Amino acid sequence: MSEYDYDLFVIGAGSGGVRAARVSAAHGAKVAVAEEHRVGGTCVIRGCVPKKLLVYGAHFAEDLQDAKRFGWEVPDCKFDWPTLRENVLAEVDRLNGLYTQTLDNHGVEIIQERATIEGPHQVRLASGRTVTAKYILVAVGAWPMVPDCEGAEFGITSNEVFHLEALPKRIVIAGGGYIANEFAGIFHEFGSHVTLVNRSDQILRGYDMQIRDRLLQISMMKGIEFRFNAPFEKVVKQGDGSLLVHMKGQEPVECDALLFATGRRPKTEGLGLENAGVELDGQGAIRVDDYNRSSCQSIYAVGDVTNRVQLTPVAIREGQAFADTVFGGNPHKVDYGSIPSAVFSHPPLAGVGMTEAEARNKIGSISVHTSDFRPMKNVLAGRNERGLYKMICNAETGKVIGLHMIGPDAPEILQAAAVAVKAGLTKQDFDDTVALHPSMAEELVLMK
Repeated sequence: MSEYDYDLFVIGAGSGGVRAARVSAAHGAKVAVAEEHRVGGTCVIRGCVPKKLLVYGAHFAEDLQDAKRFGWEVPDCKFDWPTLRENVLAEVDRLNGLYTQTLDNHGVEIIQERATIEGPHQVRLASGRTVTAKYILVAVGAWPMVPDCEGAEFGITSNEVFHLEALPKRIVIAGGGYIANEFAGIFHEFGSHVTLVNRSDQILRGYDMQIRDRLLQISMMKGIEFRFNAPFEKVVKQGDGSLLVHMKGQEPVECDALLFATGRRPKTEGLGLENAGVELDGQGAIRVDDYNRSSCQSIYAVGDVTNRVQLTPVAIREGQAFADTVFGGNPHKVDYGSIPSAVFSHPPLAGVGMTEAEARNKIGSISVHTSDFRPMKNVLAGRNERGLYKMICNAETGKVIGLHMIGPDAPEILQAAAVAVKAGLTKQDFDDTVALHPSMAEELVLMK
């Protein structure tokens, strides 16, 4: 008999925690998962999945207009927010059930309670019960940050935005990252007047400058307003229920809803990690080694709570690596090189590998190839939006070290192209590939 109640106790049933629990159980471990909210985590319940469904819904605004240019008699259409909201939430419920079923099918015990750490091998549940485990895996993810200013309580975050009772006529979105820009596009297409407020002078730091500048240009042409270098001072709720947002050095902005999309912080507060001597970094993230082990030998962590790469597929890879290493007899690390990422803005953008600025700093001798074009559909639809594809190569070897694009279906195209970048293919390999015509993706093999 084991001296512990479980071989593995997972705190948090998000993407990383579920994968780690399921695979560990498949390797023969006795596993339990504690989740204080719903099984599925940020991505499934309040993140990328419901948000992508809103993105799909928003695209119909332009598609319906474009259809007229393609010969379709489209009557004036009215958008109904409650219908989309309820359908999206129903899909979230379905996925929550599937994730729960997956854990059940693998014999993982699900405990619907908050769990905190009492010691290297001990966990306390909200009910007061304590359990022991040979290993503890922390996979609680991250939580939206809210600026510390007067009246901040009148705003909402990406956690609450999917539950809005009504579509705001005017919305202020705070932030310049992918969440802010995605919701800016969504609400604009739904008919809201959108003002994006950012404390710095740029959007989407970390993405290639040409690509993000193109998104800014297109967004402004659509009518989205931007306020840069505008840190919040206070938020005032007015008599009619509207909000007046005050920013330093800017005129106040009146709105009906305020969405904070100002980043996410690892959700470690109050978790009891100090009881086991688990070290945190300056952002409150759990410090881990290449094998996801914390400073406490029996406690591991994966996903956003480690603040390495805050992406769902990365958390899943980390959960798999943890399970295979600890219970599968196959120690291995996650390769963080050439991870593709996307922003589901309007239009979307995506990238993999180094940006031009990074390549110039790290390699020096590079060649840059671009294709700046107007997609065929946009031409007939009468839209002036242009796509931009950009390839960065090592000038000496010809190896493609970065690929970035903005335009319709850019994330779908980049996923396949990312394989080529990961495999270390060269510009000549792209040039030697016959174009698939007519398509937007063919621009990848036609760049000069």
